[in-house]
Amino acid sequence: MMKALIFLSLLVLGLSCKHQGNPPKQAILSGTDSIKVSKEDTVLPKVQKKPLKSFEGLADTTFVRLADFSNDFVYDLRYATKNNFLKEKVYDCAECYVRVKTAKALVQVNKAFMEKGFRIKFFDCYRPNFVQFKMWKLVPNPQYVANPVKGSIHNKGGAVDITLVDFEGTELDMGTDFDFFGKRAYHDNTDLPELILNNRKLLKETMESHGFWSIRTEWWHYTLSAGSNDKIANFKWDCPGN
Repeated sequence: MMKALIFLSLLVLGLSCKHQGNPPKQAILSGTDSIKVSKEDTVLPKVQKKPLKSFEGLADTTFVRLADFSNDFVYDLRYATKNNFLKEKVYDCAECYVRVKTAKALVQVNKAFMEKGFRIKFFDCYRPNFVQFKMWKLVPNPQYVANPVKGSIHNKGGAVDITLVDFEGTELDMGTDFDFFGKRAYHDNTDLPELILNNRKLLKETMESHGFWSIRTEWWHYTLSAGSNDKIANFKWDCPGN
């Protein structure tokens, strides 16, 4: 009788374990263990980059959309938002247009930055002249805003407002935000932490080595030397869906 009870007990226990199955390995890891996943087990999303256009056959003075010629830039076009000194959205949508010669120079200088671990981030590019009139009305000071009658080189497609970001998208510390009107934004203000001065120096020296020049009062503003004599433009670019 006792042997029969033992046999039945073992039989029931065996059936129970068979029904439940073996526990997964993760369940028996101790608190100090970790699960290692091989590269073969990891599925990463593929980044689809759109095909780029070529500068071939385009006149140097033609206006182009910069994003059509490079995937390597970053954009924070402030005048397409209310996050600017106008406190008003003055662009219908966020696009960066420049002349072909400016675009070519920007692509080349961005390659130089990328070799050092950074990329250009744009705050503003071509600016229609009617926007220049709005700016002048608020800040009629040629130290900061060009007189719209004469026109800004932004209106000519030869100037950009930029900063640098690392490959994670983090901005380098330049000491002030974009469009800060004051001495802290001046290139000749050396009363700043060494990190900020070094970041500005990196931006300035690299841009100037590729044919751009700066202005004293704005660390972010760069003009292509070959673009200052072009005509003022006032066109509005097309927005997606229009």
